Amino acid sequence: MGDPIYLGHDEYEALRLSYYLGLTQEEAAQRMGVSRGTYWRILYSARRKLVKALVEARPIVIS
Repeated sequence: MGDPIYLGHDEYEALRLSYYLGLTQEEAAQRMGVSRGTYWRILYSARRKLVKALVEARPIVIS
């Protein structure tokens, strides 16, 4: 097991809004109080970190 992957609270929230609650990016961005472009960048970063943790069997820490 390698070093943990750290997900920021904003990245966790973006994943939760899109994939757990099923909101559109526009709806999720409004809830987070950010632009759609900013939301997309946060979500992209979160997905990459999550996939890296799964592929490399590394723990995920939400900070």
